[in-house]
Amino acid sequence: MKAVFVTLGCKVNQYETQVLEEKFAKAGIALAKEGEKADFCIVNSCTVTASGDKKTRQMLRRLKRQYPDAVMVLTGCYPQAFPQEASELEEADIVTGSTNRSGLLDLVQAYLQTPQRMVQIIPHQKGEAFEKMTATHFSERTRAFVKIQDGCDRYCAYCIIPYARGPVRSKPLSDITAELGQLAAQGYQEVVLVGINLPCYGKDLGLRLIDAVEAACQVEGIRRIRLGSLEPELLTAEDLKRLAAQPKFCPQFHLSLQSGCDRTLKAMNRHYDSAEYRRIVQDIRKAFENPSITTDIMVGFPGETEEDFRQSADFAKEIGLAKAHVFAYSVRPGTRAASMPDQVSQREKEQRSSRLIEVTNATRQAFLQAQVGREEEVLFETTQTPYGIEGYTPNYTPVCVESHEDIRGQIRRVRITAALNDLCLGELV
Repeated sequence: MKAVFVTLGCKVNQYETQVLEEKFAKAGIALAKEGEKADFCIVNSCTVTASGDKKTRQMLRRLKRQYPDAVMVLTGCYPQAFPQEASELEEADIVTGSTNRSGLLDLVQAYLQTPQRMVQIIPHQKGEAFEKMTATHFSERTRAFVKIQDGCDRYCAYCIIPYARGPVRSKPLSDITAELGQLAAQGYQEVVLVGINLPCYGKDLGLRLIDAVEAACQVEGIRRIRLGSLEPELLTAEDLKRLAAQPKFCPQFHLSLQSGCDRTLKAMNRHYDSAEYRRIVQDIRKAFENPSITTDIMVGFPGETEEDFRQSADFAKEIGLAKAHVFAYSVRPGTRAASMPDQVSQREKEQRSSRLIEVTNATRQAFLQAQVGREEEVLFETTQTPYGIEGYTPNYTPVCVESHEDIRGQIRRVRITAALNDLCLGELV
C-alpha cells in the first residue's frame, strides 16, 4: 500500500509529518512516488492564517481529483482550531487534530476494516503531556529537525495558535539526547531544535531552553545545534552567556519582532517593547562574534498609522537585520484582532510591505557584505545552483562554491570572497 503526505506550514508540522511517514512505513505503507497510485492521502494542515485554511481545502480537493479512490485524511492545526468547520469538509474521510499523532495510523487501519467516515478531534487539556515522537531521517536534507516543545500561552491578539496547539509542554532531556544520538548514527551533523513557542521549553518540567541546548551539544557526532524561531523577551542574559559557552551552538537568532513600534506591539499583546528588543540584540552581539539577527515583521496591523509604520521601518533599519520576512496582516477569525477597529486597507498594506522589504533588503545586503573576507565552516546542501554548490555558515549565511569534489553533506572551511543579492560566493580553504 502507498500513501501521499502533504505538509502545510511550519518546521514543526514538517517534523510531525516525517514522524507519521516513518510510522506508516513500519506498518508497510510506503510513500507513493510521482505517478504511482496512492491508497491514502494525508494532509497535515496549517491554520496560522485564513489563507492557510483555504490552501488546506484546495489541497484536499486537488488530491481527491488526483487520487479519487484514496482514503483522504485531514489532520493538524486547522481541524484542532476549527473542528466544526473542518469536520464538514466532505472530501476528508478521516479528520483528526494536532493531538494524538500516534493514533492516526490506528484510525486509518480501522477505516480499512470498516469504511465509515471518522472525525476524532481530541480537545487539548491543561496539564497534558508532550506526545512522544521520534524522527530518524529527513529526505534530501543535510540537517535534521527535532521538535522539543509544543503549545503556546502568549495569546497574541492576531494569533490562533494557542487554540490549535494547546498548553506548553516539553520533550524530556533524555528523549532529546536519545533522538539526536539516532540522528548522529544516520550521519546528520547539524540539528535544528524547533517548537511552537521554543523559549517556553521546560516551563512544565522545571527547565529552560538552555538546558535542552546544553544537553543536545553533548551528543557525540552532532557538530552543530541551531534554534528555530524565538520570542525575544524569553532570552535572558544568563541564557546568552551559557549559549555562548557551547562551541557547537550556531549564533543565528530568529527573534520574532512583528513591529518596531511600541504602540503596535502593545495592541498586538506582544510581551516586550522596542527598547527591550534592542537590548537583547545588543546582548547577543556582545556575547557572540558575528551573530545574525533574523526576524518576522508584520505591516498593516489594525490601527497601524503611517507614523507607526515609519517607526517600525526605522527600527528595523537601526537593528541591522540579517534577513526579515515581511508580511501583511490578514484577518484571522477567532482572534481579538479580527474585530478591532481601524482595519488597514489592502492597498495600504501592500504599499507598506513593499517599502519595508526595500529597507530590509538593504540591511540584508549590508550583512552579506560584512561576511566578505571571513573564513567560516560551511555545511553544504544536496543541491547545485548556478553559482556552485550551496551551503550555510553557523550564522546561516548562504555561501556558494565551485567544487569538483562531491562535498554534499560535509562541513568544510570556506573563505568568503563576494556578496551578491541574497548569497555569498566563496572558495574552499
